[in-house]
Amino acid sequence: MSQDPASPQGDAPLEQFTQCHAGIRRHLDGLGELPALLDAARRARALAVETVDFFHKTIHAHHQEEERELFPAVESAATTGDERAYVRSMAERLTREHRQIEAAWARLEPALKDMARGRDSTLDAHAVGALVAAYRAHADYEEQAYLPLAHRILSRNGDQMAALAISLHMRHVLPDVLSRFGHRI
Repeated sequence: MSQDPASPQGDAPLEQFTQCHAGIRRHLDGLGELPALLDAARRARALAVETVDFFHKTIHAHHQEEERELFPAVESAATTGDERAYVRSMAERLTREHRQIEAAWARLEPALKDMARGRDSTLDAHAVGALVAAYRAHADYEEQAYLPLAHRILSRNGDQMAALAISLHMRHVLPDVLSRFGHRI
């Protein structure tokens, strides 16, 4: 007696092939996603490398220039009394924000360095968002409040603006000069 091809037992061998094909399709769908995921992973690594490099070479240097050159120049050029006290309080606020931003960076940096090396990493999205927001607020305050006041104060005497320009120029060129000619100096 033969089995009815329409019965469940009759379809069982063919159903196994269908189920197998379903599994193969799921895996092929995953394979199809890999190129986009690799591009995203490459982009994440590149952004991590750029960010670590940028923070060390640019942001730290920017903070140092402001604290060592700009803030003292503006305070020195400000009129004695309320203006000087106001400028000093603004510079103190900006310096405090620098330290807060640098501390937030220090907490994120290990994960970013792992990402830059292509290692598995967990990056706290909330901490990243907080750092970005803090720096944007810091830069906005500086651009809208401190720098316009600094411009007014330093513009009263062209020599003060020129002295700041020379000081900043020397800060930028001196490392290159020393690396190239330091052994002769």
